[in-house]
Amino acid sequence: MVPKKRGLPPVNLLVQYALSFVGTPYKWGGSNSLEGLDCSGLVQSILASAGIDPPGDQTAQSLFDHFDKLGATPNRHGPGSLAFYGQSVTKITHVAFMLDTYRVLEAGGGGHLTLTFEDAARQSALIRIRKINHRNDLVAVLRPSYSKIGVI
Repeated sequence: MVPKKRGLPPVNLLVQYALSFVGTPYKWGGSNSLEGLDCSGLVQSILASAGIDPPGDQTAQSLFDHFDKLGATPNRHGPGSLAFYGQSVTKITHVAFMLDTYRVLEAGGGGHLTLTFEDAARQSALIRIRKINHRNDLVAVLRPSYSKIGVI
């Protein structure tokens, strides 16, 4: 769990933690930062540190469905929001963590054939910072409730 420090809002601490993943290799289906992460594995790792990761291994679509059902705030661009990409809100294929109003942290550049560090290196597939509009298929932004951050 992200500890609460004086002077910084809890979501800013979560953003600092999220930035520690920059450069981690992409791995299809990856949910362990030591072995590589895919987009939903990255987001779940960040959410777990805030105590709000849904149980089990989630896809980008199931993360959207979970937080939408819980009543996450829609269209709130800013630190801690989740950006969802795909054809529609029922066909989501990618999720990223918002660092601020304009930038996201994402696990990208790979695909279903990116299974090893060598694959990731060859494809330049890794966790990286991008502008939220780096893709043209943004379909939703949801802001989960981070009420558990800093609760011990």
